[in-house]
Amino acid sequence: MKSYLIKNASVVNEGAITKLNVLVKNGVIDKISPSLINDPADETIDANGKYLFPGCIDDQVHFREPGLTHKAEIYTESKAAVAGGITSFMEMPNTVPNTLTQNLLEQKYKIASERSLANYSFFMGVSNDNINEVLKTNPRDVCGIKIFMGSSTGNMLVDRKEVLEAIFSKSKLLIATHCEDEETIKNNVEEFKKKYGDDIPVTAHPLIRNAEACYKSSSFAVELAKKHNTRLHILHISTAKELSLFDNTKPLKEKRITAEACIHHLWFTDEDYKSKGNFIKWNPAVKQKSDRDAIRNALLENKIDVIATDHAPHTLDEKQQIYTKAPSGGPLVQHALVAMLELHHDGIFSLEKIVEKMSHAVADCFQIEKRGYIREGYHADLVLVDLNKPWTVRKSNLLYKCGWSPFEGQRFNSSVSHTFVSGHLAYSNGAFNEEVKGKRLLFER
Repeated sequence: MKSYLIKNASVVNEGAITKLNVLVKNGVIDKISPSLINDPADETIDANGKYLFPGCIDDQVHFREPGLTHKAEIYTESKAAVAGGITSFMEMPNTVPNTLTQNLLEQKYKIASERSLANYSFFMGVSNDNINEVLKTNPRDVCGIKIFMGSSTGNMLVDRKEVLEAIFSKSKLLIATHCEDEETIKNNVEEFKKKYGDDIPVTAHPLIRNAEACYKSSSFAVELAKKHNTRLHILHISTAKELSLFDNTKPLKEKRITAEACIHHLWFTDEDYKSKGNFIKWNPAVKQKSDRDAIRNALLENKIDVIATDHAPHTLDEKQQIYTKAPSGGPLVQHALVAMLELHHDGIFSLEKIVEKMSHAVADCFQIEKRGYIREGYHADLVLVDLNKPWTVRKSNLLYKCGWSPFEGQRFNSSVSHTFVSGHLAYSNGAFNEEVKGKRLLFER
């Protein structure tokens, strides 16, 4: 592989910002030094005035392949991710067919090995009747098990208590959960249908998928995890109420129960439904400003451990349907890091905290082998950002296959200039080099 010398970078890593030179050789970080590195390199990048981050690791994406490729593909969405500074992703099992067997799981890995520009892993899915397949999952090369404890696609709602008890008691892997109580949501939908019929306003979304639905399901998951000492990771926390379930008195590596916040819950509030409509319709729902602010504070206080996207694209036609027919989810991987950097410009998050929550903590949470940090001997997943290069999100610069973004028209003050994936310069100032594909993530378990 080509070697690279990155000179004069302000390296954001492990709680500090330091002016350093970094040598990338044979796909790994070979040397890090504050003084001149005289080793020859095939290419030198002068990063003066820019910040070097470890590549972001997104622990929750829906890239829609196989079966839903009219919405997205592993190739298109991984390309958007790389342009946005995300060098590794973990993808969810509610594709078509649902990823409920080891054979279907490995088929997705094969697709990614041939097409993904980013490093990759895939969750094994759980249904009410595939526990034997789930327990075959290899902890060394699979990120975890995903349980939908709220409504989802196909056969993936797990609502039988005996199945949940069996998985939580027997699984040796991290269990990631989508937590929303199905009965609560169904009852709320019926109440709104009595008033509006099928034409329910989208502003009702956070009232239908309310804090009670989230807390009831999340608290049950936590109860199961504590009972069985299960390694539990609750995805996309959307309410202030749920924060009481999480602990910040232990270091992350000692936690058995962890939590994730998503970009949309850190950025939007229920006031934005008036202008954005279904384009910010996610499950769980974007809720009140008080919830958003509480989630931001929980990240700062380490009650919430990682930041992800829940990137879940649908076509423009699908999202423009009435509320009851429009699917939930939207594309975010291209804009996640620059959105967080915008919150840095607003004085909410430090650069060190952004790196901690989007890189270090994800690697620690999932026990990813030699990624998530800028350390000698680690895979060279690296991102150069310019904090003073503004740009505006427009349809013309979107890389998502779905062709839309909830951030259209948003001016960001920061830009990603270079992205290295496992030592390969995959993205440089708007241009892609697709000759080398990403690698399968491995886990130290």
